[in-house]
Amino acid sequence: MKTVNSLSGGKTSSYIAAHYPADYDVFALVRIEDDSCRIKDKKIVQEIEDRIQAPFIATAEDDAIIYTMLDLEQYIGRPIIWVTGPTFESTIHDVAGGYLPNRIRRFCTSEMKTKPIASWRHNTINDDVIMRFGFRANEKSRANTMNSKLNENGQTEVKIVIGKLKDGRNKWKTIEYCAPEYPLIEDNIYKDNIEHYWSDKPVRFAYMNNCIGCWWRTPALLKHMHTKFPKKMEYFSNLEKNGKGTFKKDMSYEKIISWKPQIKLFDDSFGECDSGYCGL
Repeated sequence: MKTVNSLSGGKTSSYIAAHYPADYDVFALVRIEDDSCRIKDKKIVQEIEDRIQAPFIATAEDDAIIYTMLDLEQYIGRPIIWVTGPTFESTIHDVAGGYLPNRIRRFCTSEMKTKPIASWRHNTINDDVIMRFGFRANEKSRANTMNSKLNENGQTEVKIVIGKLKDGRNKWKTIEYCAPEYPLIEDNIYKDNIEHYWSDKPVRFAYMNNCIGCWWRTPALLKHMHTKFPKKMEYFSNLEKNGKGTFKKDMSYEKIISWKPQIKLFDDSFGECDSGYCGL
């Protein structure tokens, strides 16, 4: 049975890559089509397109995640496989009929992270795999939630496109995706262990992982993200203006962006409780 490290670009999953070598290390890149968010370095863009074999304009995450994955690959001395699905815009249009992801319609992670990795696994390995996830020792509830969804064979299941029908429609199949494994829970690894490990290593990390305008995040953090990444937060605000619904209940991103904070907020004013997580 093959082993796969599911990498998000954060310190936790990178710690797994560094300490638990696998047959494959895989990273799913979330793409957006907004030219105002375009990465300016043409060599980096070419590097990304060569890896994902798809056009690339920008990512919904902090651009620093690109350098994280390139640095990490050099550090662990193993190739990291990059995959990608449809762009954020295409996913909203084709999967959700124009509706935005939120707490009720939580399709962004499954469509733009899980399914691209599942399709790669089906096309490349097409056999049982053990997939390692970056849940730390204090995140047993996340592991329990994932385990509660396993089938009778101890596998997670994912529905993916495996081809086309004669009439041009997608041909779908539900596959056994993986048997999940949580090495950091098993080895009692906490956040402080991970932060200490990366404190003197030559790997650059983003301020926070996940999409800049992730709806999991608190309004105060989203406002702070606008001060750090104005173009990308305006991108998310424009999705609301041109789409259906809002990312957060009863509160638009346009309103959040327009706030004038009563106190000055700093990078260390926020933690994981403010940021949430995308479920990987």
